[in-house]
Amino acid sequence: MNKLNHVAFIMDGNGRWGKKRKKNRNFGHLSGVETVKKIVKESIKLKIPIVTFYVFSTENWKRPKTEINFLFKLINNYFKRELNTVISNGIKINAIGKISKLPKKIKLDLQRATTMTKKNKTIIVNLAINYGSKDEIISAIKKIKDKININSLEKNLYTKNIPDPDVLIRTGGHKRLSNFMLWQLAYTEIYFINKLWPDFTNIDYKKIISNFKSIKRNYGAI
Repeated sequence: MNKLNHVAFIMDGNGRWGKKRKKNRNFGHLSGVETVKKIVKESIKLKIPIVTFYVFSTENWKRPKTEINFLFKLINNYFKRELNTVISNGIKINAIGKISKLPKKIKLDLQRATTMTKKNKTIIVNLAINYGSKDEIISAIKKIKDKININSLEKNLYTKNIPDPDVLIRTGGHKRLSNFMLWQLAYTEIYFINKLWPDFTNIDYKKIISNFKSIKRNYGAI
């Protein structure tokens, strides 16, 4: 049975989900937050140590300003309402990406959540915000002062203290990585799900985890 340390999620389909229900895209993003909460809770039950959510990419700045502002407001409101619950449930929040380039309010909220949960040990929840894998790799290379090799590069990635994902789950029906953890996903088992993120359920999640634990992983061997 394969050991499972880290599950990553590309949460695609929120906007489409909202429009399918004759609402706006922001309605879908609001529903998507509830799915995140369910998945974190289920991950704790499944004793998965680390989960990572692709919240906002470096390319998402191309979206309408009203949608970007709503997404950031969602994050602000989540930590305003839920931070005490996050702390009491032993959830450690970790933000990865170009956090310094985010608006001041969300940057401060993320820093506060990270500081107040740093001693929690039940589960690590990584939020990839203003994250782009190509920029991450280039930035890591620029930081290396000695010989460039696998170890020196990995020590300078945003994920330097985090094991690579064992499983990547992408909802929304598209089969692409969208500039997410290109280095870290080299040996990850990838599951593309033909459901929009708000429709992704704990049953779907448990089926994927069960499948992962039963497959044979060779890492180039036989």
